[in-house]
Amino acid sequence: MINGFEDPFSWILNMLDALSLDQLRTFVAAADEGNFSAAGRRLRRSQSVISQTIMTFEALLGIALFERSGRYPRLTSAGQSLLLDAKAILGHVDSFKARAKGISTGVEPELSVVIDVMFPLRAVTHAARAFSTAFPAVPLRIFVEALGAVLDQVVNGNASFGIIGSLPDAPDDIRTEPLLSMLMVMVASPQHPLASIRGVIPQVELAKHTQLILTDRTARSEGRTFGIMSPNVWKLGDLGAKHFFLLDGLGWGAMPMAAVEDDLAAHRLVRLRIEHDEPAGVSLPISVAFLKTAPPGPAGRWFIDKLQVCSRGHDMSKDTKNQNLYHNAGTPTRPSLQPMDSIE
Repeated sequence: MINGFEDPFSWILNMLDALSLDQLRTFVAAADEGNFSAAGRRLRRSQSVISQTIMTFEALLGIALFERSGRYPRLTSAGQSLLLDAKAILGHVDSFKARAKGISTGVEPELSVVIDVMFPLRAVTHAARAFSTAFPAVPLRIFVEALGAVLDQVVNGNASFGIIGSLPDAPDDIRTEPLLSMLMVMVASPQHPLASIRGVIPQVELAKHTQLILTDRTARSEGRTFGIMSPNVWKLGDLGAKHFFLLDGLGWGAMPMAAVEDDLAAHRLVRLRIEHDEPAGVSLPISVAFLKTAPPGPAGRWFIDKLQVCSRGHDMSKDTKNQNLYHNAGTPTRPSLQPMDSIE
């Protein structure tokens, strides 16, 4: 018999029923903040209330979550093991509450979406046309941003969700879901000196020419660079401007295949084969991003699904028609993600 119960299983079930979300939130806050006083400030409670809540929680669990011998409480090994579970439970509860709220309120009164500039805009317009038929009473507001500006619109609440691709990291309060994979290609004007090189272009040759890169207008990628292969770079804050610079032969750089496929077919741009490109290639993952506490509603989910359908023709795994558009001689290979040139 354990605590008045005939079998351990009955005691465990009773213990779990006695747990509360408030105790879980207090435990997580104390662990994250490193002390009970800071946890109290975060939860707007006194230190004594935090301490008593933790003690009650530990008594229910039958284990010590914190070691209190030092100046500040430290998580025990058991506490460290249970912290991730507690955070997962609270995350699911927050998602449950947010989803229930969306269902109870019905369709969103307005849908605001922020699209990464790398995403094919043709897919966006096709989805928007279908959206206007499916939800004629719901206004649609679309932002097109690059790098960290996409996430900023979501975090600040200006957009219900974002389509992100060119910034790999997301804050903890953001949930992401995979949407598709896009092919990035290295290109230059046919008049550019690199276009005259036959076969694979060595990086030592790339370094002699100006590389055009996309720059982040926010601080989210500060101090990080992606795919920079030349000491001589020109930074552009707009993908459209980079496209025109490439067409005019002012440099070389990476572009989404969806943005340059017509130029490649018309020979306004040529596709470059560069050293260290992997034969299989690595795609640029595109994801949906939204606040964990505010998932997309019915109209938002519909629009996400339609975006996925409308962009299937741009999925890297299905790209075959442009594999023969390399200007240089040799066996075509798909470029890796590394040449997705962008900076800070």
